Amino acid sequence: MNDEIDRLVIGRIGRPHGIRGEVTVDVRTDDPGSRFAPGAVLATDPGQAGPLTVEHAHWHSGRLLLRFAGVDDRSAAEELRGTWLVVDATDLPSLDDPDEFHDQELVGLAVQTTAGARVGTVTEVRHFGQDILVVTRDGGGEALVPFVAAIVPEVDLAGHRIVIDPPPGLLDES
Repeated sequence: MNDEIDRLVIGRIGRPHGIRGEVTVDVRTDDPGSRFAPGAVLATDPGQAGPLTVEHAHWHSGRLLLRFAGVDDRSAAEELRGTWLVVDATDLPSLDDPDEFHDQELVGLAVQTTAGARVGTVTEVRHFGQDILVVTRDGGGEALVPFVAAIVPEVDLAGHRIVIDPPPGLLDES
């Protein structure tokens, strides 16, 4: 994405679902209820795919399904596969709590231990009952780090890093 600094990814369109134009969406936002609400107009990357207006949204078997205005059949839905859904960074509400972060603020940050050992880079934030940082390890593979104060004592946005205090076994390769 050329405008990466000004635009933040909130989802990626996946495969069509059914024959009436619904698509699956890989959600990349911590607020899918408002971002994908009916009537929401979403910018896209590539730009020529949008903007797209959400006509209907619902969850099915743990996946978000969307139907966009003007996308009425499986063929039209298939043409959108792989399209990124984006918002302007300036559209994000500011957070009042200094210990809260937008997912997009955390992705790309370097991760190191309290002892100073570099672990890798945050590549995704997952929300499954609790927030999980997906860290792509410098040596290959990934680590799943619970985003809780006991394990993540410091988030330094200005320094582009997260400090973790991993309990025994968290970073084991097995």
